[in-house]
Amino acid sequence: MTGRPGRTGRATKAGSQASAGDLLELVRTGRATTRGALQQVTGLSRATVGQRLDRLFRAGWLREGAGGPVDSPLGGRPSITLEFDDAHAVVLAADLDTRHARAAVLTLTGEILAEHFGTLVIEDGPDAVLGELGRWFAELLEKAGHRAGEVCGIGLAVPGPVDSESGRVVQPPIMPGWDGYDITGRLARAFTEHTGAQRVPVLVDNDANLMAYGEQRTGHPDCSAFMLVKVSTGIGAGVVVNGSVYRGIDGGAGDIGHIRVGAEALCRCGSYGCLAAVASGGAVARRLAEAGLPAASGSDVRDLLAAGHPEAAALAREAGRRVGDVLATVVTLLNPGVLMIAGDLAGTPFLTGVRELLYQRALPRSTARLEVVTSRLGERAGLVGAGAMVVEYLYAPERVEERLLALGV
Repeated sequence: MTGRPGRTGRATKAGSQASAGDLLELVRTGRATTRGALQQVTGLSRATVGQRLDRLFRAGWLREGAGGPVDSPLGGRPSITLEFDDAHAVVLAADLDTRHARAAVLTLTGEILAEHFGTLVIEDGPDAVLGELGRWFAELLEKAGHRAGEVCGIGLAVPGPVDSESGRVVQPPIMPGWDGYDITGRLARAFTEHTGAQRVPVLVDNDANLMAYGEQRTGHPDCSAFMLVKVSTGIGAGVVVNGSVYRGIDGGAGDIGHIRVGAEALCRCGSYGCLAAVASGGAVARRLAEAGLPAASGSDVRDLLAAGHPEAAALAREAGRRVGDVLATVVTLLNPGVLMIAGDLAGTPFLTGVRELLYQRALPRSTARLEVVTSRLGERAGLVGAGAMVVEYLYAPERVEERLLALGV
């Protein structure tokens, strides 16, 4: 099992070094979708391209599409296009929050085939939570009409910092009992226990990272510096640079909820004055509860905001101003093209507060071309990002070669 997420932005090898995996990458990304185009990009001979494509066809990973434009000005038959066959396997994905979780079966191109949302309390511990996810996956596969043997991998989003090499969370403030736990191994076993299928690769990453990855790929593919801030029970950020998630040296990048803002509030991490202690959904919920309103979490705040509750709106706007104050520094440092606000508080009051302080405090040059937007994928962003992470990992050129050899093609 592995916890290492896939990487994007790879350069394709030229000439005789270009493998079947490199050809698949060119087709899958749309950079070369005919045999002639593959020859041109790689410098391989027609026969060599044909041999390597034949391996991909035998594996069921490529298919022929409709005829493309005629390459020659003299006319002739249109060239046959090549397409990545997303029907040969499916991906499982889950997105954990503190009190609920969402799981789905997805195609290899990110279409959700079946989905489930339900109560799953992260404080119950990893063994119980991951075991229950295995049961959800079995039921979802049946609902989607797919066999467990068609699953090529599982992606999991968690609300804590993740070491990308091991797939284990590291000192997560809102995940008691999860620190250093073997998530990939347990979830792989749970999948096998509930489906009878062989183990498959399991990849784990922080939820804000995967939300950012899913949103950037689907809605802002041309944005070379993209940032998403998730404000729910806690506060976290995901950054995508040149198509790849930026994680820092050990997965700690984007943990803006624990930037000190000078307040006296005690944070769940044990420190005083963290941004999350005063501006997260959990912090707003506590203040509403003190005022006698039924709020215990960010999701409760979201429900009050949806109902138009004035006190919830006022506190959400105040929280947005605090986050906007911190983001003014972050935006000046990173200079993103898109800043997306997501999570339980991502409504008009909070967004208004963010914009007020962000544009007031940040340098004009840093915000001149900045789009401040809300989530397009909504509750599904983490699922889409987790699915994409699995696909990018499994269909990376070097891994394609390993998998083809294992299949005997």
